[in-house]
Amino acid sequence: MEEMKLMKQKLAVASVLLLAVLLLLAGCNENDCLLHPGYHCECTPIVTTEIPSESELTAPETPAESDIPTATEPVTEPSADTTASPETTAQPGTTAEPETTAEPETTVAPATTAEPETTTEPAPEVEIPALTMPSFSASDVPGYTDQPYVAVNGNIPFFTANQYTTRSYEYYSPLDALGRCGTVVASIGRDLMPTEDRESISSVKPTGWHSISYPELGIDSLYNRSHLIAFQLTGENANRENLITGTRYMNQSSMIPFENLVADYIKETGNHVLYRVTPVITGNNLIADGVLMEGWSVEDNGDGVCFCVYLYNVQPGIEIDYATGDSQYVGIDRPDGEADFILNTNTKKFHYPYCSSVSAMSDKNKQEYFGSREELIEQGYKPCGNCKP
Repeated sequence: MEEMKLMKQKLAVASVLLLAVLLLLAGCNENDCLLHPGYHCECTPIVTTEIPSESELTAPETPAESDIPTATEPVTEPSADTTASPETTAQPGTTAEPETTAEPETTVAPATTAEPETTTEPAPEVEIPALTMPSFSASDVPGYTDQPYVAVNGNIPFFTANQYTTRSYEYYSPLDALGRCGTVVASIGRDLMPTEDRESISSVKPTGWHSISYPELGIDSLYNRSHLIAFQLTGENANRENLITGTRYMNQSSMIPFENLVADYIKETGNHVLYRVTPVITGNNLIADGVLMEGWSVEDNGDGVCFCVYLYNVQPGIEIDYATGDSQYVGIDRPDGEADFILNTNTKKFHYPYCSSVSAMSDKNKQEYFGSREELIEQGYKPCGNCKP
C-alpha cells in the first residue's frame, strides 16, 4: 500500500515537470513569462499543486462518538414560530431588497342581511267618471208584478273604493248609434245643484217617444221625458244624453222618491252623493226595460244615502212594445178583493194601490175604497199627483 502512494506522488511530480517543458518549447521568453520572477507575459500561468507530505496523507478524522446522534436522542429541528430567522446581511455590491412590511390583516365583518325595503303601495287613482261596474241586464231581476222597483245586490251600490271622491263632477255618456242614452254618473254636491228654474225640454224626443194618453186609466200622457239625473240634482235641462222615454209610472212612482232623498240629504249636510243611473236595454230596442239607480253618500260612508235599485219602466194596464215604443190598453189585472183606490184620510187624496206614496202612508190615515173615481171627487178627495188616478 505504501509503495502505491509513493508511485502516485512521483507521477504527480513528473506531470508538473512535463508541463513546464512544454511551455518553454512553445516559445516563452523569460523576459515576459510568469515562470520567471519579476516579469510579465500573456501566457497562461502555471498553477502548481503542492504535494502533501506523507504524514499528511492520513485518513479523515473520525468524529467523536459523543457527536453522533443516537436513536434515543432524536434531532429536534427548531420550531418555525419560536426563533426568528436572523436578519440577512447583504453582500458587498449587492442591493438588499427593502424589508417588506406585512399588510395589516383585514377583518371582514360578518355579512349583515339587509331588511327588505317596505314598499308603500300608492293610493289608487280615483276613477272619474265612475263607469266601471258589473254587466247588468233585465234578466238579472224578477219580472214586474206590482212593485215599481226591486232592490239589487242587497241594496248596496256596485261602486268600488277608488270611485268615491268629494270632488263634484257630472258625466253623460255619448248617444249610441241608435241615439240611445248610456250610463250617467255624478258626484253631486251643493255646487252642482240648480239655482234657476227648469227650462222647457219639449224639444227633445228620446228614442221610442210617442205622445199618447189613456183616459180610461186617468193618464193624459203615457210617457215622460225622464231625466236620468234629475234637474234638481245637477240642473240639466234639454240634455239629450240625459233624457230617456220613461213611463209616467216609473218617473213619478219610482224615480222621484229617490231623487228627493238625495236632494234633501245634500241640502241638509253639504256632503256629496255618488250617483249613477244606467238604462237597461235589450238588444236594439228603443225603449229601456228599466233603469238601475245607485246612490252612496261619500263623507259618511253611506250612512245617509245608500241604495241600489232596479226601476221597472212599465205602466200598469198598458202593454208596451219596447222595440218601437208602441203601446195598447190591456186593463189592470187586480187580485180579487183588491180595492180600486187607497185613500189618505188626512190629506184627502186618493191613490192607485200600487202608488209608491201608499207605502209611506201612516196606517191610521190609510183606507181602502171600492168605487169610482167620480164618487171620490164628489166626496172632496183629489187624485194623487204621482200616480194620477
